[in-house]
Amino acid sequence: MKGISVIIPAHNEERYVARCIRSVKAAAKYYSGNVEIIVVCNRCTDRTAEIAGKCGAKVISNGDRCIAKVRNAGIFNADGDIIVTIDCDNRMTKGTLKEIAFLLRTGKYIGGGAPIRFERYSFPLYLNDLLCRVSFAVTGLYCGIFWADKSAFQAVGGFVEKKAMEDAATAKALKAYGRRQGKKYGVLRKNVLINSTRKYDDMGDWLYLKLMLCNIGTFIKAALGDRSGLDKMLDKLFYDYND
Repeated sequence: MKGISVIIPAHNEERYVARCIRSVKAAAKYYSGNVEIIVVCNRCTDRTAEIAGKCGAKVISNGDRCIAKVRNAGIFNADGDIIVTIDCDNRMTKGTLKEIAFLLRTGKYIGGGAPIRFERYSFPLYLNDLLCRVSFAVTGLYCGIFWADKSAFQAVGGFVEKKAMEDAATAKALKAYGRRQGKKYGVLRKNVLINSTRKYDDMGDWLYLKLMLCNIGTFIKAALGDRSGLDKMLDKLFYDYND
């Protein structure tokens, strides 16, 4: 069986890193091959590295303010033939690694993503869920948990190094590469990503819908070349969120 390396980027995630690692270990019990867990500590000033190490993960450090570069640091240090990525505040279901290995073993898939389900629901979160399902179904660019052979990630240059929307760009790159190989970009059918709602808990369940409506001008300026407002918003939401 091919070895799997699970890459977990983390910025001050002492509250969530053990939970995420436990979900990976639970999934590893259903897979007979070796499973390596790599936590990439990105500018961490809390106990994330200590906790991850105690939970049995390989811990490396990274100082980039770009999530794609953080994930790529993990891929570069991975020993497994299969790469799986998951964000630190999220969890995978127990059959995830087994299903990923099976789909890749069929030879039909270059890689893929996973359906997303929130860990709790409310009316605005149902709307978010619906938007995710529709966008994934229309584009076929499933994200959340990424999975592919390490060679496929290497062939496309790893994650596309953008500060935001790197997930869709990477899915698009893998899909295009797979098409040239006669393979499909797929999605898990029996397992899902359990998506954290901690930002909604902190800032309200209408968070992202409000952002889209209240920052139309920022998005337009970014499309025209002025990314200063967008970068500031992205830093607040992602790169400085746990400071």
